[in-house]
Amino acid sequence: MTARPASAPPERGNPLRPALILVGVLLIATNLRAAITSLGPILSLVQADQGLSSVAASVLVSVPLIAFAGCSPIAPKVAAKLGLERALGAAVLLLAVGILLRSTPPQVLLWAGTVLLGVAIAILNVLLPALVKRDFPTRIGPITGTYTAVQSGVAAVAAGVAVPLAGQDAGGWRLSLGIWAGLALVALGFFLPQLRRSAAVPALARATGAARPWTSALAWQVTLFMGLQSLAFYVLVTWLSSIEHAAGISSVTAGFHQLLFNLSGLVGSLVCSALIHRLPDQRVVAVVGSLLLTTALTGLLVAPGVAVVWAVLAGFAGGITLALALSLFGLRTKDYSDAGALSGMAQSAGYTLAAVGPIAIGAIHDVASSWTPALGVLIGLALVQTVFGGLASRPRTVG
Repeated sequence: MTARPASAPPERGNPLRPALILVGVLLIATNLRAAITSLGPILSLVQADQGLSSVAASVLVSVPLIAFAGCSPIAPKVAAKLGLERALGAAVLLLAVGILLRSTPPQVLLWAGTVLLGVAIAILNVLLPALVKRDFPTRIGPITGTYTAVQSGVAAVAAGVAVPLAGQDAGGWRLSLGIWAGLALVALGFFLPQLRRSAAVPALARATGAARPWTSALAWQVTLFMGLQSLAFYVLVTWLSSIEHAAGISSVTAGFHQLLFNLSGLVGSLVCSALIHRLPDQRVVAVVGSLLLTTALTGLLVAPGVAVVWAVLAGFAGGITLALALSLFGLRTKDYSDAGALSGMAQSAGYTLAAVGPIAIGAIHDVASSWTPALGVLIGLALVQTVFGGLASRPRTVG
């Protein structure tokens, strides 16, 4: 393995107080899902106002996930060129621009803005674990769990207020989507003082065996765990209400269950953050979280009448596994450069799975005219997730 140059200075200027850095991380985390979850509840309004077909509307929802998959590998390169803080700051600014463009006529800006916000969130998703690894190396689990809980909580709020903000006007959806640019600008304003910490020497450019994780078995175990838990989340975000409708549950009730699903993810993330450093390794957390997801999916299959229980359990399990997956980028690597590289790999392949998942599950349902085969596939994938979660959570590092 190639040694890192001893003469290369670390990517630090004058260190800020950890509390201020943490607040900056949490403010960035508030932006990681809100722009995505705010679209689903008002998608029909956007579709009607813009004359989008059902296929076009489905593609619009999938664009951010495709951007996550395509842009995650380049995020470490962006950080290597700009410095970690400047890359994060630029991504937050790009996110604000993307949200505003998405809410502005003509229709081409709806698509262009969606692409930009997807690129921005991809960069933020990859680089936040690297920042946590660098600045909080002994508190990776608690910090990651906390910011994951924050992103889940704000995502739930964004979904919950989307319809009231849109109102009854044909173009009200523009305000409902565009308002989240303000949250991005607040995060950028607070994060600006940290931009001075990015040094001229791009630490993330140093190539080591661990920074090229694509040939590592452990890196692939982390990647598959990340991808499978992401697939389960986005499938349930997309199809949970439809599964409940097929079981005779009203739209209003199903919408409430979707809110509970997101809020339960917040609780699961906090539980994971409390446990992750109290155990000798993370295998128990990975296996239990994945088996809870398996139980929830099985419940939707055999007892959909009590879907509220399964929605809460699935959300809780998803919060646990997401917080763990993000924590593994730091826990399974030696330094923040390697954490950024592993994060880029895992989120690229992971979000490819996540983007394909809702489409594939929807296709299985259409062919079978039933949710039973689709849920059977999801249950099988959850069991596979359990295996790879256990493997990825063993106490070892990439490289």
